[in-house]
Amino acid sequence: MASKRKKKQRRTAEKRRNNAENNASGTSPLSGGSTGSTLYHWLSDGLSSAGVAVNEHTAMCVSAVYACLGLIGGAIASMPVHIYQRTSDGRARVDHDLWWMLNQEPNANCTAATFWEYLSTSRGLHGDGFAKILRASPLSPRIVGFEALHPLNVEPFRDNGRIKYVLHRQSGVASEIIDADDMLHVPGLGFNGLRSMSPLRFALRSSVGIALAADEYSARFFGNGARPDYFLTTDGVLKQEQVDLIKDGIDELHRGVSQSHRPGILQGGLKVDQLTLSAEDAQLIATRQFQVADIARIYGVPAHMIGHTEKTTSWGSGVEQLSIGFVKYTLQRHLVNYEQEINRKCLRDRKLFSKFNTAGLERGDIKTRNEAHRIALGRAGEPGWTTINEVRKLEDMAPIEGGSSINTGATNESTAPIADR
Repeated sequence: MASKRKKKQRRTAEKRRNNAENNASGTSPLSGGSTGSTLYHWLSDGLSSAGVAVNEHTAMCVSAVYACLGLIGGAIASMPVHIYQRTSDGRARVDHDLWWMLNQEPNANCTAATFWEYLSTSRGLHGDGFAKILRASPLSPRIVGFEALHPLNVEPFRDNGRIKYVLHRQSGVASEIIDADDMLHVPGLGFNGLRSMSPLRFALRSSVGIALAADEYSARFFGNGARPDYFLTTDGVLKQEQVDLIKDGIDELHRGVSQSHRPGILQGGLKVDQLTLSAEDAQLIATRQFQVADIARIYGVPAHMIGHTEKTTSWGSGVEQLSIGFVKYTLQRHLVNYEQEINRKCLRDRKLFSKFNTAGLERGDIKTRNEAHRIALGRAGEPGWTTINEVRKLEDMAPIEGGSSINTGATNESTAPIADR
């Protein structure tokens, strides 16, 4: 029984490997209708419960989705990535070749900010971010750049227990098989070893579908300018000539700015019946507001940070507390995934590791920072735990002479620079 099971597993692995090799010859399964393909999902569950197709193009038409992805991607792109080395007393920054690629130019065609925003958007829509690791040559371990890839053009598969990736290029260009060592794969929620759960197919499907349907309904509602604001009613029956005369009189009365606020006179028992929004139309506004909050909740973004300011946040008040909360509870879960993937694929050294610097986003206002610096330097005879030059470095200022001493809080103790003690 064991031998039969092994033979069956071997045949299954060979079949998958042969399929991957056939796919690499230039045919792309993304347009096929087989189970698991993009076409299959589009045909089977691509439509939301609101009857609207939900994909990356339609989702980005929803302002809340666009704002959330832009906020998260922009925040990640604005933070520098440093390479550190573990030391006996902590860590120290090192000058590494990866710094330029991660912070300035991952390849000749884009900047680092564009690269990080693309990966962040890919994970926010499709669940996974992919970037091919570019090396000096096929046999060289030296990394010379990174190329961001569209998630729908990458198909992971297992080959004898090892993950590999089929990269489908544009039409007319042969696809290629990429080894796991040459691919940055940053997964998201629900990772099963090959792919993560796509937010478009799961969390965003209903929310975006309802938002799109509400937007379309609103456009038609406000675009239909033929809907009158009031009706003139009478108990009698008017002839067509009388109806036309009344319409002409109303048009003449309200034509032009100079005719504004002039009173109208109703004769012959005419009455004005004002039209108001129906309950369904009034509910449309509440529905659209709820969808903004719902999409913000999916991405873990405080609604007020994308312009939805109806309700307050529970993260405290002030720009400092809001920024710290956004970094701690939203960005940090993204940053850890990026850092660990860079560490295991690019550094491969227990002493070296990458780290996003979030200090810029966590900085408070000038008054709060100055108060914190006073405490750190030592005030009212209290001992300090940092130096003037360290504070100046935090504020992006150049060091000064004599600024490397710590205030011990006692006049009879040495205040010599740290480097001299």
